[in-house]
Amino acid sequence: MRTIIRTALFAGLCCLMLGTVSCGKKKANPQNEEDLDLKYATELLKKGTQAPDFTLPSPDGTNISLSDFKGKYVVLDFWASWCPDCRKDAPEVVRAYNQFKDKGIAFVGVSFDTDKEAWQNGIKEYNIQYPQVSELKKMKETKIYSDYHINWIPSMYIIDPEGKVVMGTVMIEKLFKQLESLTK
Repeated sequence: MRTIIRTALFAGLCCLMLGTVSCGKKKANPQNEEDLDLKYATELLKKGTQAPDFTLPSPDGTNISLSDFKGKYVVLDFWASWCPDCRKDAPEVVRAYNQFKDKGIAFVGVSFDTDKEAWQNGIKEYNIQYPQVSELKKMKETKIYSDYHINWIPSMYIIDPEGKVVMGTVMIEKLFKQLESLTK
């Protein structure tokens, strides 16, 4: 019981330290499905917006840019190893990657971790095989945070082959549905 309380306190403390950035329990009751995008994704870039290019380092120091994936659909997965909802959604994002990677969809994880070891442990724990990048700075101190209007993690974008936003969401279910429609 003490472990549960400590974990809940730690998650709450993380949220408080981030200020207005939300992280925490967000899953809706399946019988009373709530559109959490109306609550947490209102400031994400809108459909048709040109996605800002970025170049960020991977865990091994290799620079990865969004423009490296021009000509493909790309899922941008904004997450952090310390985020409870990110940890909850990580297996589903990995499942989406495994389901759509051979259908012309690339995935790039953008982490807001500040500790390289924690970030690498998160990648290993969830067996994330797609490219990962991070500045290893606090979320609000990164340019990509403001460029992509991230106020909640996990947040996900689908970018089209021309670099335009297809959708932005905080709901993994919506991501799957959109990917399914793009690969039919």
